[in-house]
Amino acid sequence: MSETTTIIQSETRARSYFVENPRFPFCKGCGHTNVLRKLDEALASLQLAPQDVVLVTDIGCIGMSDALFRDIHTVHTTHGRSTAFATGIALADSVLAKGRLKPIVLIGDGGAMIGLQHLVHAAMLNVDVTVLLCNNFVYGMTGGQGSGLTPECFVTATTPKGNIVPPVDMCEILKNSNAPFVARGIATDRGLGNLLKEAITFSGFAVVEILELCTEYAVLQNELTGKKLLEIAEKNHWKIGIIKDSSGRAIFAERLKEVENAAKDSSREQKPPTRYGRSNLKTPVSILVAGSAGEKVQSAAAGVCQAAMFSGLNVTQKNDNPVTQGSGFSMSELWISSGEIGYTGIECPKITIVISEDGLKELQSRNTLQSLRPQSCVYVDDSLPAHIGVLEGATVARLPFRKLFGAPMAAAAALAYAARIHEFIPKAALEGHFLARLGPSYDKFAANLETLLRWQK
Repeated sequence: MSETTTIIQSETRARSYFVENPRFPFCKGCGHTNVLRKLDEALASLQLAPQDVVLVTDIGCIGMSDALFRDIHTVHTTHGRSTAFATGIALADSVLAKGRLKPIVLIGDGGAMIGLQHLVHAAMLNVDVTVLLCNNFVYGMTGGQGSGLTPECFVTATTPKGNIVPPVDMCEILKNSNAPFVARGIATDRGLGNLLKEAITFSGFAVVEILELCTEYAVLQNELTGKKLLEIAEKNHWKIGIIKDSSGRAIFAERLKEVENAAKDSSREQKPPTRYGRSNLKTPVSILVAGSAGEKVQSAAAGVCQAAMFSGLNVTQKNDNPVTQGSGFSMSELWISSGEIGYTGIECPKITIVISEDGLKELQSRNTLQSLRPQSCVYVDDSLPAHIGVLEGATVARLPFRKLFGAPMAAAAALAYAARIHEFIPKAALEGHFLARLGPSYDKFAANLETLLRWQK
């Protein structure tokens, strides 16, 4: 091997991922600087392709790291949500690309507590994400307030006499959330780079909590040094080094593919579902049903969707109701189509059904009725006001749904009526699947429906 080749290989191994002459935006002596240098050391050792690395940063001092790195992807996120973003990136990459992207999260102790559920969920899923939790025990960007990871007796802006609340052991939480790789290090430790390297190369969710110095808000008030960090860890029974390293569990993307492949194999073996004749629907039909909560509006809409699917049609259903369950309006928006449904929103429904005052008020507040086109069909319960503000030219029919079928069945009756009039579901599917779910009430319901159809004609 020539001397030139040796020099080139040495330069390749030593490649830094930092921008040229990086200027660290942190206070002098801040642990974040050490962490980033060790992260760059680990990346340089691994020599991952820059396009295969994405740095996902949180809000806080550590979030200012983005601009220090070149070539690799960087995503700056909202407070506490960096792990959720990284999880989405990892899953999207596994489905839409080649699954080579390695998300690395930089999050502080404040962000970790705010986003605790995101960390727990990522650990449970076992997504291929590495989280570096930079724990300097305070909210360093906003004034040095204490966090959920602040040790007892620690002086902060919000605990000037010393913290009296025991801290959370984040490593134990994530370990017990089935995180396969959990470790803790100290920012001043020379071996931190190797620990980060192990975490990054681990296939699956890996978290490294790094104990740090905040020279602005923690060092002077607590006589804090690198050696003191080790004392804090010992006092809180926080193990330093690798706490858990278990590679037996497949990452979520692999498990998902296994489930999908098993489902495909199973579907080949299963007989197709019973069908009630294929629909002759030529153009997509959009339906809006508005009524009152507790009157089975959404379940009736779901029944129509199922009957349509058993006729070989594609469907979507989008429901809406107030936060206060059981009172106020209840709505469903449906698309029924023989082809693929690309957009599920409904700007102007072809069929609008209004069966209660609650539903009417909601549609009026949204100006839905006023925006209907002349070719729209509106079916209104006859208990509602004669004039409801529908655009002139639209077809409006006032029918006694509530009187004939009762309030709990008014939505089902209106949908069945519309299905028969517009023929967007074969009659056999409507009767064999949708109406058959009525049980003992079927005969009376079917008779009233035929009466209504004859009366309207």
